[in-house]
Amino acid sequence: MNRTQATGELVNQVKKVLIVEDDTAIADAIGYRLRAVGYEVTTAADAVYAIQHAVEETPDVAVLDINLPGGNGLLVAERLMQSDQTDGIPVIFITASKKPKHKERAGELNAVAFLEKPFSSVEMMDAIDKATSPRLPRHEGIEPIETYVN
Repeated sequence: MNRTQATGELVNQVKKVLIVEDDTAIADAIGYRLRAVGYEVTTAADAVYAIQHAVEETPDVAVLDINLPGGNGLLVAERLMQSDQTDGIPVIFITASKKPKHKERAGELNAVAFLEKPFSSVEMMDAIDKATSPRLPRHEGIEPIETYVN
């Protein structure tokens, strides 16, 4: 988790992850794992707070459950894409839903990954690492989403 300053020297930068999940057990488990390896974690339990936190915190990646109170993760991702302030935030979707239209829509929204519950911590960490690694600006050369199905 490094970045290069204008002088060319490397400095540590803690990556911020926004977890949007209404199931506190799942949000806590993801947050615990991410904090253990050095990520800063913010959580939101509904769509409204998700957008508010994204604007206030500008996370390096957002992990969005699809089924949320006050909207859904797909809607949150759409709103993030509509704002210049949050448009570049990579998104990882998590869901218990088996609806193919959700995966299709996630792909249209340039999701980094689409994880079906239950997923392993390794799958989540792989998706987070992919989302926070250096990449092209959003919408330019985005690779197809990865799907993890258990």
